[in-house]
Amino acid sequence: MARQQRVVIVGGGVIGLLTAFNLAADVEQVVLLERGGVGQESSWAGGGIVSPLYPWRYNRAVTALAHWSQDFYPQLAERLFACTGVDPQVHTTGLYWLDLEDEAQALEWAKCEGRPLAAVDISAVDDAVPVLGGGFSRAIYMADVANVRNPRLVKSLKAALKAMPNVTIHEQCEVLGFVREGDKIAGVNTAQGEIRGDEVVLSAGAWSGELLSKLGLELPVEPVKGQMILYKCAPDFLSCMVLAKGRYAIPRRDGHILIGSTLEHEGFDKTPTQTALDSLKASAVELIPALADAEVVGHWAGLRPGSPEGIPYIGRVSGFDGLWLNCGHYRNGLVLAPASCQLFADLLLGREPIIGPAPYAPEGRI
Repeated sequence: MARQQRVVIVGGGVIGLLTAFNLAADVEQVVLLERGGVGQESSWAGGGIVSPLYPWRYNRAVTALAHWSQDFYPQLAERLFACTGVDPQVHTTGLYWLDLEDEAQALEWAKCEGRPLAAVDISAVDDAVPVLGGGFSRAIYMADVANVRNPRLVKSLKAALKAMPNVTIHEQCEVLGFVREGDKIAGVNTAQGEIRGDEVVLSAGAWSGELLSKLGLELPVEPVKGQMILYKCAPDFLSCMVLAKGRYAIPRRDGHILIGSTLEHEGFDKTPTQTALDSLKASAVELIPALADAEVVGHWAGLRPGSPEGIPYIGRVSGFDGLWLNCGHYRNGLVLAPASCQLFADLLLGREPIIGPAPYAPEGRI
């Protein structure tokens, strides 16, 4: 039986949407608020590789969430497809890392973590990915890495939530601050008026720090701009994801190829720039020379929610009863979403958590 709880979620990116999806069966009412359109910020703009770009360079706290999510993504996609008819397209292609400086560290990490990452001869990569550029000498490969078509994932989650009678989504509804009753957070103030709830969850991506500052709290989450470009090629043009010098190519099932991405500290400005376009095109052609003749069909920028070490904030905010965080996923929001939102639901509902929650607790970190 559902708890007599009304949960208000601030932010309609993948984290907010999946938080709502995971709570809906167990609470009386979920109200999701989004300042623009759901999933139109970094959730839409990202590449959707279901792995951190360099997993061995991350804190174990990020690795724990990533591994759980990677294993869970296929069944999440199947469940969403079954109930909405919108396929998030979790596409398992494998990923080649080329000419890594820390290859030995990567292989040692894989051995310790039991992940299927191995060195391969460059000639085998050339055979598997014939469009790959020359000039690369070493490669490592992980076969089970997938990518998710993030705009489809957002569309599928939105459709699933719209079908749930106890979930309400308010788009174009900016949250301006919080409703306080003593030490209790009893809701939020929006441009459309006050919206009250028993629990308030802040999942506002790059805007989370700004919102929390209205309570006098300093959350070190800041916008980090990333630009991407998109090519349209034949469906069988690129069989596998490839990554070199911090830039990657991701094939979608229909032949679209994503090239990303930049890392820019430009505040909340997300204007695409010619400098980034030129840089991304140069990386694209270095990775896959045939893209020199392909048409760029898209170029955009998004704002990642940058956080220290990329470790998200998941849990209750001490001193503010009823206030929770699920934010600050930096470059890995899509990767970490299934685990983060499952862990969050476990904490809010008082269940045994899927993994130890201590590293993500806001207490002591803000």
